[in-house]
Amino acid sequence: MIKLRLNKKIDENILASYQSEVTRINKMIDDKTGAGNDYLGWADWPVNYDKEELDRIIADAKYARDNFDILVVCGIGGSYLGAKCALDALKGLKSDDKMEIIFMGQTFSPNYVAQVLKYLKGKNFAINVISKSGTTTETSISFRLLKDLLESQVGKEKAKKAIYATTDKEKGALKTLCNIEGYATYVLPGDIGGRYSVLTAVGTFPLAVAGVDVKAMIEGAAKARKDFDNDDIKNNICYRYAVSRDYMLRNHYPVEMYVTYEPQMTQISEWLKQLFGESEGKEKKGLFPASATFSTDLHSLGQFIQDGSPILFETIINVVNPNEDIKIPETEDDLDGLNYLKGKDLAFVNQKAFEGTLQAHEETGGVPCNVIYIDKLDAETLGYLFYFFMRACAMSAYLLDINPFNQPGVEVYKKNMFHLLGKKGY
Repeated sequence: MIKLRLNKKIDENILASYQSEVTRINKMIDDKTGAGNDYLGWADWPVNYDKEELDRIIADAKYARDNFDILVVCGIGGSYLGAKCALDALKGLKSDDKMEIIFMGQTFSPNYVAQVLKYLKGKNFAINVISKSGTTTETSISFRLLKDLLESQVGKEKAKKAIYATTDKEKGALKTLCNIEGYATYVLPGDIGGRYSVLTAVGTFPLAVAGVDVKAMIEGAAKARKDFDNDDIKNNICYRYAVSRDYMLRNHYPVEMYVTYEPQMTQISEWLKQLFGESEGKEKKGLFPASATFSTDLHSLGQFIQDGSPILFETIINVVNPNEDIKIPETEDDLDGLNYLKGKDLAFVNQKAFEGTLQAHEETGGVPCNVIYIDKLDAETLGYLFYFFMRACAMSAYLLDINPFNQPGVEVYKKNMFHLLGKKGY
């Protein structure tokens, strides 16, 4: 469903030199014997997911679409980035869907939180709170504020039918609250970490509320699992990509820049930055994941990419056929000199910008560029793409001999923050 063209520094001999390691690590993923193996539930999730829960999610999402105008998704990191990037990619940045999706719980910013609460005042909204523990600080503060506003507007009993929680199956503060209040509850599997959770209820409930075909998304991921669960480095493009990343890092390219030519795919880059940054950035190892949206960022970062320090390579996600298009009109005076493009589709111009930039960066600038080609972005293809990157990330991290599924460094800032806030025990 996708095609991969690796940068010109990678040849078949380099790829073949990794074969024994790829075979070893692929078996390690399948057998769940590597570091962090208790968080490998995502690998088989597209075929082992809870079918009954997904049917309930779809039914509850229909109820939410029929009875509310806004869904506020309350989560941070992996508990919101996957849903946000899928929503933008599939529905667009100016969606005219009757259901509005708003994100909260991903920041401490008093400006952002106050503005969202002010916007919601007097409106008919529901809440989807997402937290495995129920004690994630940003999310918990926002949920407390949202819950207070909702209950003040509709009453405590009616509010219970407008709150949907995605949390641990058995334990945690949020699960306890759900048991007390009777909120509709979905499971965030214990063997799937947040940044690998987009295909679980973390992503499927808000996306279903937005009208996305979540079954098609999971079916796409299942196709990817079938295509990539093998150690054939000659044909497995997922592992070819993973190996190429490892090679670039070891050959003095410490930065991978994810590039898209569609603003509605910018959040996919944000999801990728968390996936790879949090999975690989340990023990002073790992590529630094950066991102850009062209042609916009060619007018800001373009000069550095073309002529600056040779520290990065690009991975470009190129959607060949957009879901929408528009033709360029002719004007009588042609003062802007654009009549040579009259009648041309904007997609044609965007593709030529991609081709021209690729040539400039590779041939003139010497910037290594990978290209992932997608014919058309829909729910099935996006599910396929999600799985492609998750499996590639696991392979990449294991090639560095690190645990892809923990995040010990993140805990340091939390301890410092809790101490400064005066939290008991810190």
